[in-house]
Amino acid sequence: MKHPTAPRPGLLRRLLRRPSARLSLLVLVCVFLGAIFLPLALNYQSQTTSSDAFLAPNTSHLFGTDLNGRDVLARTLQGARISLLVGCAGALVSLGIGTSVGLLAGYVGGRVDALLMRLVDVLYAVPRLILIILLEFLLDPWLQKSLATVQDGRWVGYSKIAILIVTLGCIEWLTMARIIRGQVLSLKTLPFIDAAHALGQSHFKILTRHLLPNLAGVIVVYLTLTVPAVMLDESFLSFLGLGVQAPQASWGTLLSDGAQALNPVRSHWWLLVFPATAMSLTLIALNFLGDALRDALAE
Repeated sequence: MKHPTAPRPGLLRRLLRRPSARLSLLVLVCVFLGAIFLPLALNYQSQTTSSDAFLAPNTSHLFGTDLNGRDVLARTLQGARISLLVGCAGALVSLGIGTSVGLLAGYVGGRVDALLMRLVDVLYAVPRLILIILLEFLLDPWLQKSLATVQDGRWVGYSKIAILIVTLGCIEWLTMARIIRGQVLSLKTLPFIDAAHALGQSHFKILTRHLLPNLAGVIVVYLTLTVPAVMLDESFLSFLGLGVQAPQASWGTLLSDGAQALNPVRSHWWLLVFPATAMSLTLIALNFLGDALRDALAE
């Protein structure tokens, strides 16, 4: 039994005491390092075509090949890069918008709070798919034209990825704003905020030095849950043909290609199983990590 005055273990130590957190971190580290470094060790590039179409998994192609003879392992790793990029960057955009709106609404209160929350309610009512299609229609031609002047147009193909990051980030912040607002409404009634006002500290200093540090735990936990949500949205849009465009690949486009290759005569199962497994393991690990972080912070 621990002594009642024993120092409280750090967050990382409390987190690593949980087997689910250790396993989730191991999976995520393997996925990130594999997506970054493993393509450098492969003999096959993700966009290199060959005459070896629809080869089953073998020693030369561990995940088999697709319709165009491209190595599915290389494609899966490229898909991991793009899906993780969209998921992490989109979650950071969502974090910035949601935290700012939630802080402002909860701290200022009154009409500002009512106006921002009604804005959140309106955006909740707008169908996501329609909003994303509209933003792609408006932004994609302008962004492609802008990127065409950069390095002889090498970045034109990344316009869809940039739009996905911005649009998904601007959609997923709504729940974050509500959570942060509720926490701020609770925190600003505590004595340490009254003391900060009595000392004459500015509103900006109170927000950044007193409220925001006390919200760090909630923000980190919700961030780990926002990343898989953004990745799922991206995969769904890419599966429908509204996201990442060929020849680039994300897990969503790979799942779409795999679904089209399934037929009653011959099932090219590896085109669907391997990308789906990689995506599922990553999403499960992120969700378990978020749950473990929440429990560790509650101790």
